[in-house]
Amino acid sequence: MSDEQTVDRKGSGRRLTHAGRRIGSAARVTGRGLGRAARSRATRRIGVALAVVAVSLAGVVLGLLLGARADVEIGPFSAEMSVTPAVNGGTTVAIPPLGSLHVDSHQGPIQLSIQLGSLDQVRTLALLDDPAAITRASQTVVGDVTDGVLRLGIRTIAVAVLTTLILAALVFRDTRRVAWSGTLALLITGGSIGVAALTIRPEAIEEPRYEGLLVNAPAVVGDVQQIASNYNRYAEQLQHIVTNVSRIYTTVSTLPVYEAAEGTTRVLHVSDMHLNPTGWPMIRTVVEQFDIDLVIDTGDMTDWGSEPEATYVASIAQLDVPYVFIRGNHDSIRTQEAVAGQPNAIVLDNEITTVAGLTIAGIGDPRFTPDKQTSPADGGLSRPVAEQVIGVGEQLAATVRGSAEPVDIALVHDPVSAGPLSGTTPLVLAGHTHNREVRQLAQIPGEQSTLLMVEGSTGGAGLRGLEGEEPTPLAMSVLYFDAEQRLQAHDDIKVGGTGQAQVTLERHVIAGPVEPDPVDPSATPIPDPADPGAEPGSPVPGPPAPSPS
Repeated sequence: MSDEQTVDRKGSGRRLTHAGRRIGSAARVTGRGLGRAARSRATRRIGVALAVVAVSLAGVVLGLLLGARADVEIGPFSAEMSVTPAVNGGTTVAIPPLGSLHVDSHQGPIQLSIQLGSLDQVRTLALLDDPAAITRASQTVVGDVTDGVLRLGIRTIAVAVLTTLILAALVFRDTRRVAWSGTLALLITGGSIGVAALTIRPEAIEEPRYEGLLVNAPAVVGDVQQIASNYNRYAEQLQHIVTNVSRIYTTVSTLPVYEAAEGTTRVLHVSDMHLNPTGWPMIRTVVEQFDIDLVIDTGDMTDWGSEPEATYVASIAQLDVPYVFIRGNHDSIRTQEAVAGQPNAIVLDNEITTVAGLTIAGIGDPRFTPDKQTSPADGGLSRPVAEQVIGVGEQLAATVRGSAEPVDIALVHDPVSAGPLSGTTPLVLAGHTHNREVRQLAQIPGEQSTLLMVEGSTGGAGLRGLEGEEPTPLAMSVLYFDAEQRLQAHDDIKVGGTGQAQVTLERHVIAGPVEPDPVDPSATPIPDPADPGAEPGSPVPGPPAPSPS
């Protein structure tokens, strides 16, 4: 091969090498550009998707707030139904000016509100003229409410989607994105309504929570014997509520009081009045409005147990019902004697009595500790004091077991005394802690279960109730017993602390025994005050820690 041919071949190889390098470089540049473009498109798509979700949620919430309401006719009422975003769902029935009912009717992110407005004059007059009209009207109530809810659901979906479409059009100005936003709003709203529908609890009507004026509570909530016990009676209970409210609105001078079912006994449980004069008018109101048969007081009526304080008990005589009392640790023997001197009062001190068909056993607190600075309890339980407090429970338990007839209710002041009473009686009432509590005592094998109900302070803990940031609420409970003296339900009444007038009523239906305590207080070791690991004045484990009462 000639030298010229060799040179030509070498030049061709170099040119091919250079060309390959240029092609590779161009490919790498093109690849990097395509990668950046792909990543940019993915980022934009994610951003657009998040924007669509945000606009859809904003549109749904805005739509619910602006237009998710419907006017309906419920019996003689003009009412407004509305749906609002909520965390826990539920239904609120507002009955101005009487108050409102709150029912845990469903779960989900929406709450149903029903506000009863004015009475339609024509329909109201028709009800008054025709005695059977109220019955007919109540029979149509369920249908009225159902139709209203369906109309409200359709309107809610339509308003939410329409609001979202308008908002998306203003934000995106792109047809596809607007369509996606509307579709997502439809899914969110429809899904929320679907969750609410699937989680409906018709039995929730059994335990409504009332907020409003105390005088109106019995009429709005209704009698305990009328509370629904199964789904088939749900419509009937709704009719009762509407009928009660209708009668209230059409009554000119007095509120109606509904009589309890035959054989029902109503007991008012009060405790820890601590000389608060506000407690007596409240007790009288409840006695009258709830048609109470018997008042039970589990002690601490006074603060120091002095003779001048004894005049405070004179208000007992103004109640036209029996008043059963046991002594608290702030009540002296003089206080107990002053209560016993009232014509309608019964004082129990390791004794048994039968009142209003109920057999009741009670015992006074063994302590007298009006001065917390020098009292042996010092706001807690040392070993000797714990032995005293548990000891009176053991005394009363022995008395109950020796009774010729079964005891329906046992009364102690401090819940620490309740442990030995487990199995001797179905119900123990106590106070002392200023905190309401309901729990099952540890069950003794072969014995009946025993429910412990600890009442709050009916006097708002007296002057000490003002020591905290918020005043202690005034608390009392109405207990409902059937003809066999079994507790069926209880209404827990709470009035905002001294200076506040808001009243809350919560109804609880006794469905069966709750889970018992794992430890029997009567068998719990008493704390050793010499133990450096124990907190000063620590209570016996098991029962709730007593407050410095």
